[in-house]
Amino acid sequence: MNRRDLVQAVSTQTGVERKQVDTVMQGFTTVVTAVVAKGEPVSISGFAKFVKVDRPARMGRNPQTQQPVRIKASKRARITPLKGFKDAVVKTSLAPRLEKGVWPPAPAAAKKAAAKKTTAKGTTARKTASKAGTRKAAAKKTARKTTTRKTAAKRPTKTAGKTTARKTTARKTTARKTAPRKTTARKAAKR
Repeated sequence: MNRRDLVQAVSTQTGVERKQVDTVMQGFTTVVTAVVAKGEPVSISGFAKFVKVDRPARMGRNPQTQQPVRIKASKRARITPLKGFKDAVVKTSLAPRLEKGVWPPAPAAAKKAAAKKTTAKGTTARKTASKAGTRKAAAKKTARKTTTRKTAAKRPTKTAGKTTARKTTARKTTARKTAPRKTTARKAAKR
């Protein structure tokens, strides 16, 4: 799910227009980023905690040479999922329920958008024409495959006055497994 999908899903779930949801999402990310950059943690209860972590300088070891190495001080961003979010992800029965068509997006929403752009008659005529066209194309492809299989073995090719038979790809066949023959009578006769 990318940002556009998230905005659409929240819009569908809450009944708020997509532009307003997008504006709120941009405001949310801007405020959280600015506050955390200043060093103040942001915690959304039951969801996640956003924190800036200052790591002091320390001594470490080079794993290849085992020589002591000084590691510089650094700053990291850390997002920690909280208990409510973890529980809902691990045990899906605790996850909140979404409205129908929120995620995955309902195909009806895509059809409604297409209906607004064109008239209903035009879209149904195009759909039936495209379905018929795809059926014909699929039939042509299968017909070509079967005819090429039949004719490939029969037609010889001519190269520089010589006629040679075309090579055909051999189809895999499963060999029958035969039961081992009983050789007790033969063995007994040889002894």
